[in-house]
Amino acid sequence: MDEQQHEYLKVLEVAEVLRIARSRAYELVGSGEIPSIRIGRSVRVSRKELDRWIEEQRHPSVGRG
Repeated sequence: MDEQQHEYLKVLEVAEVLRIARSRAYELVGSGEIPSIRIGRSVRVSRKELDRWIEEQRHPSVGRG
């Protein structure tokens, strides 16, 4: 991905950010687990929404405290 960060990402870019398979990124977006918008025939994911989703996926470390 280039140095410039776009506000809306393609699903392939989401896969790159998350370091997951393209097919898995399409599954997560298609199921609505990762929020997305449709612009014509294209699907885009807001970088802010993706960042928020990533934060929601964090689990507290087990055995700490």
